[in-house]
Amino acid sequence: MNFKTTIVAIVIAIAPGFALAQTSTTPTAAPAASDKASARIDARQAEQQKRIDTGVKSGELNQKEAARLQKGQTRVQTMEDKAKADGTLTKGEAHKIERAQDRQSARIYTQKHDKQKAVK
Repeated sequence: MNFKTTIVAIVIAIAPGFALAQTSTTPTAAPAASDKASARIDARQAEQQKRIDTGVKSGELNQKEAARLQKGQTRVQTMEDKAKADGTLTKGEAHKIERAQDRQSARIYTQKHDKQKAVK
């Protein structure tokens, strides 16, 4: 009886070790492509906003131009928010948003380099 109790105690003590030995030690998965696209889009939005703010401070953009460009930034942000609403940003959605950002970037460049300047 004492021998059986000892064997049972040993088996009970060793059993958790077997469970841990089967645990996967693979590293966590890399960020999904949609996460990378989302981060890239967010960084670009911030950079374009910075370009608008810099243009206003330097006088390259007047208030009307800045307001129009800000409206474009808001439109792109709304596109991104709608695309992320279901929890996933697909390749197609990311491509559409990046195209809108391309157009917005061209508008910012055009407005900053035209002959209109802010009145000081």
